[in-house]
Amino acid sequence: MSQSNDQGKSVASRRDFLKTSTAAAVGTVVVSGLSSIPAVYPAGTDEIRVGLIGCGGRGTGAAGNVLESAPNVKIVAMGDAFKDRLDESLKNLQKSSPYADKVDVPEDRRFVGFDAYLKVLRSDINYVILATPPGFRPTHLKAAVAAGKNIFTEKPVAVDGPGIRIVLDAYEEAKKKGLGIGVGTQRRHQTGYLEVMKRIHDGAIGELVAARAYWNQGGLWMKERKPEWSDMEWQLRNWLYFTWLSGDHIVEQHIHNIDVINWAMQTHPLRASGMGGRQVRTDPAYGHIFDHFSIDYEYPNGAHMLSMCRQTPGTEQNVSEALVGRKGNCVTADRKNYEVTGPNAFRFDSQGDNKPYVQEHTDLIAGIRAGQPYNLLKQVAESTLTAIMGRMAAYTGKAVTWEQALASREDNIPAVELAWGSLPVPPVAMPGQTKLVAVSDNLRARS
Repeated sequence: MSQSNDQGKSVASRRDFLKTSTAAAVGTVVVSGLSSIPAVYPAGTDEIRVGLIGCGGRGTGAAGNVLESAPNVKIVAMGDAFKDRLDESLKNLQKSSPYADKVDVPEDRRFVGFDAYLKVLRSDINYVILATPPGFRPTHLKAAVAAGKNIFTEKPVAVDGPGIRIVLDAYEEAKKKGLGIGVGTQRRHQTGYLEVMKRIHDGAIGELVAARAYWNQGGLWMKERKPEWSDMEWQLRNWLYFTWLSGDHIVEQHIHNIDVINWAMQTHPLRASGMGGRQVRTDPAYGHIFDHFSIDYEYPNGAHMLSMCRQTPGTEQNVSEALVGRKGNCVTADRKNYEVTGPNAFRFDSQGDNKPYVQEHTDLIAGIRAGQPYNLLKQVAESTLTAIMGRMAAYTGKAVTWEQALASREDNIPAVELAWGSLPVPPVAMPGQTKLVAVSDNLRARS
């Protein structure tokens, strides 16, 4: 199954592509004689052969991180929808001394187009980095698991309930195959967070009764549309601003803070209600997403979390989390001090922090080589769905339960051909007018 990168050519529909892509990946593995990659790497000497799917800034960063993370690691295949992005990424990696000698990607292992991910998976790799826009993540995860690859996937792992259902299926299948799956929620590998989280889980501040999570910042990049770009190309190159690609910034970015609170609570919330809107970033160049959210989440023990995120130029930045317990409090902030107050007071100086973007690969590779690969996909799928639930509540103005979010029929992936052609932008969500999509009778509707 292949798709053309040529402007205007007809290709299979997005839904047909989802149904056939995994079969194509598996079929090629069988034909080429490749088996599922073994999880055991004796004495850490066997080569980790990395394929990169998604060659933007985060993908290139993750590739550099994995090269730094462990010995005997190489980048051997790359794929992206755009040739210029792949070429730029490869050039940057080849310049990254002292890791340039670990990049071995000849022309025949550079793949461009919507089917590039399948071609990377068919390559002789045993570790794949998934770093495309999140809307493609469920499809890519399903195919990578079917192909028997160990996976490092960026967050979030989906943009809607149907996507999460695919991801949860992939999680179970990966467990059966003994595959390692790491996820780009790097705080789970960061020394300061690990130190305070251990104390929280040991009861240092008692039962958690309230929490706050913030990602408030200024604006982000936007690429001016070029006359020769189709709708599809414009949206892909500005993927942050389209819900089908990013999930909106509460899902794409604020998931980091939401994940910390779920990690501390050791569960996910039951329901969400809240608000959001598009007040400042109103130009159509910024797609149709919101520029601010404020969500109240309720957890099983009755604790509430205030979740707030904003992307508004000229405003104050606050990226942090706070937890209130019956015996004390805890405040965490990336690259700042981490502090527990109360009778079990503790403070960790951020100067003692590690490199979490590197450590997440170090940990995953160590587990694979020891024959004990871990699989974090379910945890981050739940944090992703937590963020999706908040977006649904803000878009509609309705309270949304966990069950409604998971079983929702809301499929944000456009029901159009994956081609370089026309793709209308959905209207901006209007609370009170945008409807909450009914739940599906079939929880695996998209798979």
